[in-house]
Amino acid sequence: MEDIFVPLIAITSIFIGLPWLILHYVSQWKRAPKITEEDERMLDEMYNLARRLEDRLNTVERIVAADNPDWKPGLNAPQSLHQIDRTQSRSN
Repeated sequence: MEDIFVPLIAITSIFIGLPWLILHYVSQWKRAPKITEEDERMLDEMYNLARRLEDRLNTVERIVAADNPDWKPGLNAPQSLHQIDRTQSRSN
């Protein structure tokens, strides 16, 4: 009896259990929310706005640093968003 029982469970799990498990997670993946074109456009606008604000902040920091040599900038901006630009241009 045990000679039949173990292979029967193994075959059942391979041909029924494994495909069911794979199909279950594929259907879960397809039901997951996706980013829409509107969301993508909004992210691009927010990125462009952040980049412009960072440029403005750098300009203000340069002006203040020129007027007051003891002043130290609080944000190291040239390294933050501009690194993202380089990594995005490599992936495209």
